[in-house]
Amino acid sequence: MLTADEETAEQAAAAAGGEPIEAEPQAAEEDRQAPEQDARYAELARQAEDHQQRLLRVQADYDNFRRRTQKEKEELGQYASAKLLTQLLPIVDNFDRAIAAAAGGGDSDSLAKGVDMIFRQLQGVLEQEGLKAMEAVGQPFNPEFHQAVMTVESDEHEEGIVVEELQKGFMLKDKVLRPAMVKVSG
Repeated sequence: MLTADEETAEQAAAAAGGEPIEAEPQAAEEDRQAPEQDARYAELARQAEDHQQRLLRVQADYDNFRRRTQKEKEELGQYASAKLLTQLLPIVDNFDRAIAAAAGGGDSDSLAKGVDMIFRQLQGVLEQEGLKAMEAVGQPFNPEFHQAVMTVESDEHEEGIVVEELQKGFMLKDKVLRPAMVKVSG
């Protein structure tokens, strides 16, 4: 019994007026290529498995990195103020001493001087951290830096000028931490 390829070869040969062509040489060629193809397939399968394992390791490394980074970020958020608080502790100690001296019936002038010194010490620490007080009086009203609570009639100032500061505003480096609460000429 002939296969479909052999029948087609016989029909083509008969149509051309010749003898049927044998399909044996092609089958022999395919038999020689089969081991090479199997070896190539095995090599590609091994490479695919290697790449899959590498991918899994990289994914695991990335997941570990992400978890570690998240944990470090949380810890940083919890303890970010530790440096500032350490700088403020001597000021707290000085306030304790001032309160103890006032309770002991100390001189009011020396108490006032002591509190003034503590205040300057506190200002120094805050300035080291980048905190600056805004100068608002006499400046044109700017809603980015000022919070107007009232307008007043003023012959001394043009319209829209800050005439009085009710609460100081502060900048932290280049960002408004708290706007100044002001009265504006109207």
